[in-house]
Amino acid sequence: MQKTSLLKRLTQWGAIGAVAASAFAMQAPAVAADNWPSQPVNFIVGFGTGGSADRMARLLSQYMSPELGQPIVVVNRPGAGGQLAATQMLAQGDDGHTILATAISPYLANTIVHTGANYDIDDFAFVNGQWFDYDLVAIHKDRPFQDLPSFLESVKANPGKHSVSVVPNSSGHITTYLLLEAAGIPAENLNVVTYESGGQARSAVAGGQVDLTIISAEGSEGIRDMIRPLAIVRDEALESWDAPAVNDALKPMGIELPLLNGSIRGIATSAKFKEKHPERFDKLTQAYEKALQNQEFRDQLQKLNIGAEWVGPESITQTVQRNYDIIKKYKDLIEK
Repeated sequence: MQKTSLLKRLTQWGAIGAVAASAFAMQAPAVAADNWPSQPVNFIVGFGTGGSADRMARLLSQYMSPELGQPIVVVNRPGAGGQLAATQMLAQGDDGHTILATAISPYLANTIVHTGANYDIDDFAFVNGQWFDYDLVAIHKDRPFQDLPSFLESVKANPGKHSVSVVPNSSGHITTYLLLEAAGIPAENLNVVTYESGGQARSAVAGGQVDLTIISAEGSEGIRDMIRPLAIVRDEALESWDAPAVNDALKPMGIELPLLNGSIRGIATSAKFKEKHPERFDKLTQAYEKALQNQEFRDQLQKLNIGAEWVGPESITQTVQRNYDIIKKYKDLIEK
C-alpha cells in the first residue's frame, strides 16, 4: 500500500512537472523572440545634415548603439518643418526599429497646429529631451532701450515704429505675440519681420534692419558685440548672457509670460510602440540614460556644445505637452 501510494504520488508529481515544463517551454520561445532590437535601428532626423538635430543624433547613435546591441543608422528626412520625418516614423510600424531623433519641440506641435499634420501629439511617446535651447530677447546695441519694459512701452506709444525679426512659427515668433498680448499692445503696433533661418534673423538685428530679435540663444554668440540682451525666455537667467529671465524682466510692468521652450532635441517613438511593448520602451530608455552616463560621450558633447541632459520620459512629455498647449491656445495670434 505504501509503495503503491508513493508510486501514485510520484506519478502525480511527474505529471505536474511535465505540465509545468510544457508551460515553460511554451513561454521560453516568446521571451527569446522578444530579443529586441533584432535588427539595425533607424534614427529619423527631420532636418538636413549638419544641423543641430543631425549632429546630436549622429553622436548619440555612436554611444547608444553598444547599449542596444545593434547598429543605429541615421536617416535624414527634411521637409515641412519635421513633418515628413514624423510621418515616416509613425508609418514604420510599432516594433521600435524606427525612432524619431530630432528637434521634437516646438516642431511637432507646429506641424499639428499650423500645417494640419495627420497625427496628434498623443501619437508619440517621448523618451528624453537631451538638448534644450532658450530664446534670447535682444535689441540692436545702438537702440536707446536698456530693458524690455522700456521697449514695450515705446511699441505701445508708437504704433508701427518698431520691428522684430523672427523665424516663422518658431518659439520666438510665438513669444513675440505673447509679449504683446501680456502687455496689452495691439499686434499691429509692432512690425514682425519673418526670416527663413535663424542666421538671417540674427543678421537683421545685428545690421540694424530691425530693432529687436527673439531668437535661439544657441548660435547667437556671433552677434554678441552688435546686440544688447534684454531677457532670456526661461525660468532663470543663463550664465552665458547678461540678461534676466523674462518674467523677472517684466516684473516692473506687473505682467507674466507663459514660458515657451525653444528648440528641444531628443528622441521619441510611436505611442503604440510604448503601449504594445513596454519592456522594449524601457530598454530603449535605459540605453539612452546609460549612454549619457558615459564620460567619453559627455566630453564629446561638451566639446561640440551639444546638450547632455537626462530628464526622462515623464518630464519631457510634460514639457512637450505644455508647449503644445501654448502653441494651440495662441494659434490665432500667429495666423493673423
